[in-house]
Amino acid sequence: MNVMTNPGKFQAEPRLCDDLTVCVAGQGGDGSLTIITLLADVLAHHGLHLYRTSNIASRIKGGHASALVRGSHEQFGGLGSAINILVAFDEEAIRMRGQYLTSDAIVIYDTSRGPMPEGIVPHTATVLPVPFSRFSVRELRRDLFKNSFGFGLLSRVIGLNDDDADDYLRNRFKKLSARALDGNRQALKLGFGVADELGLTPGKSMLQLPAGEKQKRLFITGNEAAAFGFLAAGGRFYAGYPITPATEVMDWLGANLPQFDGVMVQAEDELSAINMAIGAALTGARAMTGSSSPGIALMGESISHCGSAEIPMVIVNSQRAGPSTGMPTKIEQGDLGMMISGGNGDFPRIVLSPGDASECFEIGALATNLAQIAQCPVFIALDRALSQDSMTVPVFDLDSVEMNTGKMLSATEVAELDEYKRYSVTEDGISPWAVPGTPGGMSLVTGNERNEWGQVSAEPGNRVTMMDKRARKLGTIKPLLPRAVSYGDTSSKIGIIGVGVAAGIISETYRLLENDGVRLKVHRPRVLFPMLDETLDFIAGCDRVYVVEHSESGQLERVLSGAGANPDKLHGIRKYDGTPFWTDELAELIKDAEGAQ
Repeated sequence: MNVMTNPGKFQAEPRLCDDLTVCVAGQGGDGSLTIITLLADVLAHHGLHLYRTSNIASRIKGGHASALVRGSHEQFGGLGSAINILVAFDEEAIRMRGQYLTSDAIVIYDTSRGPMPEGIVPHTATVLPVPFSRFSVRELRRDLFKNSFGFGLLSRVIGLNDDDADDYLRNRFKKLSARALDGNRQALKLGFGVADELGLTPGKSMLQLPAGEKQKRLFITGNEAAAFGFLAAGGRFYAGYPITPATEVMDWLGANLPQFDGVMVQAEDELSAINMAIGAALTGARAMTGSSSPGIALMGESISHCGSAEIPMVIVNSQRAGPSTGMPTKIEQGDLGMMISGGNGDFPRIVLSPGDASECFEIGALATNLAQIAQCPVFIALDRALSQDSMTVPVFDLDSVEMNTGKMLSATEVAELDEYKRYSVTEDGISPWAVPGTPGGMSLVTGNERNEWGQVSAEPGNRVTMMDKRARKLGTIKPLLPRAVSYGDTSSKIGIIGVGVAAGIISETYRLLENDGVRLKVHRPRVLFPMLDETLDFIAGCDRVYVVEHSESGQLERVLSGAGANPDKLHGIRKYDGTPFWTDELAELIKDAEGAQ
């Protein structure tokens, strides 16, 4: 490898990098995200599309932690295949991330505790050995300043002007005290000084960033986008309890709902949260709750109540690795069975699956309307990556969002009825309803089976009538559900299906396979329940379909076969170690599977 240790050694011309992935890794609490956040500001200013993610341990401090940002001319929706620049604060960072480096990668390594381990990074990589921590403690008396120090050195590597780097840092840290800000600026200058010694003087860089097309974009997470969609569609009440990785939904709505006369309540637990949301929904407010996997399990009884009593409810599930507490900060898609079949007894529910932040907004708004129309629970199925990773997307079209109140009756409409029956039997399975308190609109709301007036009834004929009535809702709402995203070679008999975070990964993998001569077609359902015919038709038109998912038991594969797909055509490609697929990793798995046919 090329180890740069001598002043003036660097002489090469900078190479253009139009698709750049940078990783900063160390121990939890080291502040790895600081450099990535600053770099994201830089790349956004260059007009590049961004994708930012992190990999952290479920603890306050310690354990391997890394943050990554990708800047490119095109929005890929995932990390891609490899890392171009690695800033490693310790040996573990090299061991954990070194295997993902490109052949011409640049490694900035903190040698404070010793030299970098050999035999891990590509021999063609360039290594900049710098004692970050030692310099920061010696010069500034604080180890944490190594992040601003590292940003200074990284700025020179990518050819960022020193004054611009200082501006980015001051803007990002503007809420700090004057003393803390001054310390970070001194650390930045230390980084510049070390860069000078390595030959990375102003105007002399290792990489040249391209100038992208500057457009007004949002840099937003799926959690925030789903919350935004709920608000845009008239959502005005949210109750939740903090839990990784769903808390940002609550945080975003807590900051924004009050501006629109809405209310966010942080409940004492998940069961209280959904029951508060049920109370709000019964007043006519558009209500939502949310949690992550174990929290959704706790809500099970009340979700069943929503299905039975026909209460509109939007539920965000930011899935994480289970079972039980599992791995709170890691990705998994292990709740599909719970969302589709969980709860006691049979009742209609809708399970929607967005694939990027734009779709999170659209489906957040749609779910809010569907809950009102169908008067049932509507799940928004996210996963850790989709929930918390940030990406640039076009500004949301708020004018495209309309409010559909379904069969909610006004006081005038109730007054015109001969008799109000809250659970009247209708051909489409959906009963007109009035907000409790509407004159003439009295009804009982109970978890027991009831008749049309809401009175408890266990009479066998009534039971069948009410079960059948509720079941008819699914057929009624199917035309309103979002269609799948499909593309590729329509003549191919090889298909790929995936949901959630797999959307961006599959999209890029498809291109890699196409370049290698593997022709296939992609189908990404955005409705997991009720399963639409388009998905079953796609599978029927293929000889084999690779089902890409983050689930050990193949829950998506089981959902598809349970809905009527031929299980012999389904071939699971699963990853359940808590990390998402890299695109080249997925491409190789599919090529290997094809070679075995």
